[in-house]
Amino acid sequence: MTQNEFSELGLQESLLRALSAENYQHPTPIQTQAIPPLLAGKDLLGIAQTGTGKTAAFGLPILQNLAALSDRPVPRSPRALIVAPTRELAIQIGQALRTYGRHLSLRHTVIFGGVGQKPQVDALRRGVDIVVATPGRLLDLMNQRHLRLDKVLHFVLDEADRMLDMGFIHDVKKIVAALPKRRQTMFFSATMPNAVSGLAGAILRDPVQVAVTPSATPVDRIKQSVFFVQGEGKRALLADILKDPVLERIIIFTRTKHRANRVADQLDRIGVTAQAIHGNKSQNARQRALEAFRKGKARVLVATDIAARGIDIDGVTHVINYEIPNVAEDYVHRIGRTARAGASGAAISLCDPSEQAFLRDIERLIRNRLTVAGGEPARHEPKPANANRRGSHPGKRRRRPQGSRRAA
Repeated sequence: MTQNEFSELGLQESLLRALSAENYQHPTPIQTQAIPPLLAGKDLLGIAQTGTGKTAAFGLPILQNLAALSDRPVPRSPRALIVAPTRELAIQIGQALRTYGRHLSLRHTVIFGGVGQKPQVDALRRGVDIVVATPGRLLDLMNQRHLRLDKVLHFVLDEADRMLDMGFIHDVKKIVAALPKRRQTMFFSATMPNAVSGLAGAILRDPVQVAVTPSATPVDRIKQSVFFVQGEGKRALLADILKDPVLERIIIFTRTKHRANRVADQLDRIGVTAQAIHGNKSQNARQRALEAFRKGKARVLVATDIAARGIDIDGVTHVINYEIPNVAEDYVHRIGRTARAGASGAAISLCDPSEQAFLRDIERLIRNRLTVAGGEPARHEPKPANANRRGSHPGKRRRRPQGSRRAA
């Protein structure tokens, strides 16, 4: 297949040239279904996981529609707003817009917390067509009158379920209230629980609906296995697993920031180059860790669930769950970091007896049993140490109060 497949979606020549330069040859299902109605100005409800090509699905139509305007953006008043739950995802979307729009005279900026606001304020003062932002810093700049949303023509809410799960519901509602009534809205979510569905219904107008994969279903190309091991034996087991050279580029997930640091330190001591990324790291430190991993300077990235969505790094061969997530859906998003762009991948989970209830939740969700690669499950499993946390009871997902916020 050729570039002409993208041209059949109605994209202009300058965008097609940018796609060709990146060797984008096949529109993904969500791009095929979403781009034509978005070019026509329709609202869209997209149910799609990361790795399905949704950034291009909404980014390309926004760029093309804005490029057709003859006037320049007004200072402090962007004409498109894309809201994402984490800094990493916002930065990634900004990089994609720069790539797709390289032949267009459009300007964008990325707004997020954890860094000084002056460069962001300066960019807004000069005037930008598109703002990509996390909710907290966006509202901060709005409250300081550095930013207005009264001229927004295109609004994207990305990873809506993650947004609500992180406690951003009230921030999102404040942002939506500041938008013009007449606008195009694009709403993307990997899952559609009642709260997300209700929000979509409130902000969308007669939307086109696109669902490219069943909600929370893992990629078939991922080989999934589990080792049953006592907690104190995980360190030695992990070291043994990493002796296999087949594991070339690995993301290891932990539930806590402190555990991520300890695992990364342990790996460094045994000669495995590793970087940790979590909410206690500064934004610059997080970006340095991601770049080291992306460029192959670190074989392992140890992460909390902040990296389970929105981090798109090619060539991740394996995902290792050092700790089983206590929310089954998080398992799906973790393992989705591998087997991207048509490649195969593998996910390995290390399961302590106290985590077996979480494992049963996962297997129930994905409707499949993980292959046992070693050890045996405990016959009488202890009560999980964090049994009072959300998702710790089989079949139930206990959400945080909607007003609370977890550090990204």
